[in-house]
Amino acid sequence: MWFKNLQLHRLPAPWKVTPEQMEKWLAAYAFVPAGSMDMQTQGWASPRDNGLLAHPVNGQLLLVYRTEKKLLPASVVNQVTKARAQEIEEQQGFKPGRKQMRELKERVTDELMPRAFSIRRDTRVWIDLERGWLVIDAASAALADDIRSLLVKSIDQIPLASVRTASSPVAAMTRWLLPDEAPYGFTVDQDTELRAIGDGNATVRYSGHSLEGDEVQRHLKEGKQCMRLALTWNDRVSFVLTPSLTIKRVAPLDVIKDMSDPTIQGEDETFDADLVLMTGELSKMFGDLVDALGGEAKV
Repeated sequence: MWFKNLQLHRLPAPWKVTPEQMEKWLAAYAFVPAGSMDMQTQGWASPRDNGLLAHPVNGQLLLVYRTEKKLLPASVVNQVTKARAQEIEEQQGFKPGRKQMRELKERVTDELMPRAFSIRRDTRVWIDLERGWLVIDAASAALADDIRSLLVKSIDQIPLASVRTASSPVAAMTRWLLPDEAPYGFTVDQDTELRAIGDGNATVRYSGHSLEGDEVQRHLKEGKQCMRLALTWNDRVSFVLTPSLTIKRVAPLDVIKDMSDPTIQGEDETFDADLVLMTGELSKMFGDLVDALGGEAKV
């Protein structure tokens, strides 16, 4: 259930939208499986396969962005096209021209398309109506862009904004690596990336390595800046922070896992309980992280 990679966005807090309104907005762009001649299709799918496109729980909404893409390798198309071209050459006595080859390749592609394999991919979107967060569970900026584009199409004049903080993540992460400079409520873990600014962009990466030694401090004194830093929030959630405020490798720690209610039974109840737990913890973490970055910048 836990989101792994978080692309953060801002909405009004609270955002006074009902699940019923959201359902109507999303319905116009509901996912439709790719037809025999479609290379790719996208749309909103039901998070619980119950027909509802917006799954509401305790002031939160869960959406699912679904894509379906046909896999038709270029090597297969080229191989069949080449074989057809040889047949045409034997029939007409000379090789097909450039235009004829282009048209032949298009025909071959159309013929093979219905037999191409399809791959579906779901990406979850969480909306915190009370605190004004919209979170996309995607490591890829390109995928997040596609989802934002569909959100804008689906919801006319959606009040979606980037999260901007008074202190840049790079400046803050670099400062947090100094002795005794970790922000309140956070601890620095053992993964980071330091990069020099200027010619060459010399980069040093540490993984599973103590960051408290003289070596890291030497790199900071030489002017390298922190471009990625592993942190833990309140001994509850670990993650990696990036310059764009994308939060990666999110993982709940044992204290969170132990909070599961053993009396809850049934798949639906368990799903909702896990969603409430995740959204409650992450919303608090977002608030603390923004505070550690100097608060939200005033436009």
